[in-house]
Amino acid sequence: MPFRNSTFAITKMNTHNLNSLIRLTLPALALGLAGCAQYATVSETRPQFRPIRSLTAFALSSVEQGIVGALRKERGKPLSALGEYLAAAQAAATELGRNPDDTQARADYNFAVARVLGTLKQSKLDAWTGPLSVPAPGGGYVLSVKPDPRPNWNPLLYSFVPADEFDVRGKYVNDRTVKDGLGAPIVAIGREMTKDAKENFAPPRAFYGVTAVIRFEGRRAILALEDPLATERISLGGKSFPLAANFTVPMAVMLASLNPQKHEIPRLLRPDKFEETARITRFQPYDPNKTVVLVVHGLMDSPATWTPMINTLRGDEQIRKNFQFWIYSYPSGNPYPYSAAILRREIDAIKKKFPMKKPMVVVGHSMGGCIARLLVTNTGDKVWTGIFGKSPAQTHLPPDSKKLLTDVTIFKARPEVGRVIFIAAPLRGSDIAKDPIGRVGSMFVKMPTALLGAGRDALKVVTFHDDDLKIKRMANSVDTLAPNNRFVKAINTVPITVGIPYHVICGDRGLGGNKDRTKPEMSDGVVPYWSSHLDGARSELIVPSTHCAHQNPQAIEEVRRILKLHSRG
Repeated sequence: MPFRNSTFAITKMNTHNLNSLIRLTLPALALGLAGCAQYATVSETRPQFRPIRSLTAFALSSVEQGIVGALRKERGKPLSALGEYLAAAQAAATELGRNPDDTQARADYNFAVARVLGTLKQSKLDAWTGPLSVPAPGGGYVLSVKPDPRPNWNPLLYSFVPADEFDVRGKYVNDRTVKDGLGAPIVAIGREMTKDAKENFAPPRAFYGVTAVIRFEGRRAILALEDPLATERISLGGKSFPLAANFTVPMAVMLASLNPQKHEIPRLLRPDKFEETARITRFQPYDPNKTVVLVVHGLMDSPATWTPMINTLRGDEQIRKNFQFWIYSYPSGNPYPYSAAILRREIDAIKKKFPMKKPMVVVGHSMGGCIARLLVTNTGDKVWTGIFGKSPAQTHLPPDSKKLLTDVTIFKARPEVGRVIFIAAPLRGSDIAKDPIGRVGSMFVKMPTALLGAGRDALKVVTFHDDDLKIKRMANSVDTLAPNNRFVKAINTVPITVGIPYHVICGDRGLGGNKDRTKPEMSDGVVPYWSSHLDGARSELIVPSTHCAHQNPQAIEEVRRILKLHSRG
């Protein structure tokens, strides 16, 4: 399998191609402003069959004897093993029909079904293109797959691996989110990279959790693959059961395979080379009846940073029922107003393909919170005037530059946004970005050509004040996080649009400090309280955390509370 010993991790900054000055400054800056390096590793494991009853007190039932016998045959006689697994699953299903509360029968059924999927994959047996005849004690079975009319759910597009065949470890996936119930949790892995992924706002490759259920009609075994984010209960033998699920393993396998961490530093240093990676991606199939939760990461980060929160929230039935998760990822070296302008275009595009019936909830961490703030702000030309000292009509610029600068300074509140949650957001900037380490680090961010040209044109008509951050180029992301940046100062004169509720979560290292700008300051180590606090917030919570506040359990519980509040209307 391709995941043996694969790793999603940062162990050291890969800066061997940069000079010693960058090694001293940029990693410290990036870790300060983003600073949430985590790990996830995935390896294969052979599942162990452990009956619930004590073997010293009870003999193995015929079901369990069949499973033990099949395990011995799995490698040498896979078709025979497959028959015994089906027989065990059918016998366990019969027992559950008599006694739905029989936990041993449920465990036997789930294990047998998982081994059916595992044997099909390991031995390359084909039940996907047509019925498969399987010999078994007491008569053979015909194994077939329940058809699904949706083209993206064609089983031939995926490799199906039981979740219990993965051993996952790491800080992002330490907390396992599972749902007890009937069925075998499976990781559906796209056999190839997803075609038209960007046009369909889909991940580059599919890694999705499904649950396998086998129903029996005599000697016909019908395999169904259920979506645990869409289905809570299933029927078997005339009885209703909660559908089992494992929400953690599919995310861990995705992180280990795609390894988004490897692009985080390059997307900070060379946003010019990663412009095409700025996009919205759906984390699950689109459901028009569920509210979108759009999460936005921060500087030198990726969507992987949201794993702990999404993993935890998916364990809540009310969240699964009412919400679907989308992410916005972008090259974090670009100035955040530019990333916000791209996000607006992405929203325009995705709502044509996947119209939203309900206003979305946007959750932004760190610089992602700054981007989110621009979705709920009507600036008019106030920011433009604050930067250029005159109205757009009075500011003479080449047409292309004026269009780009208009896009990054003049914003209208998006009607698609119904609520915002800001987490450790440097809305008024962070002193790290204006201090010497930030000034040196910002020099190594390479901007896209269009931004460089617009920046040169803008500098010809801008007059800096004594207390402004003075740079001789277009501001990059580090610059737009400095408290004395002209844009930061201007945007903070414009209130968030009335009628859009917003919430604030701040981190506090527990070192004490003042909430105002008096030294020492209350801070998460990167963003002080005075920068992330917002008057008018519906709620504010200070959690004991470093800058990774969005991964703090108390912060995750607060997001859960806010989402449930939102779902009540």
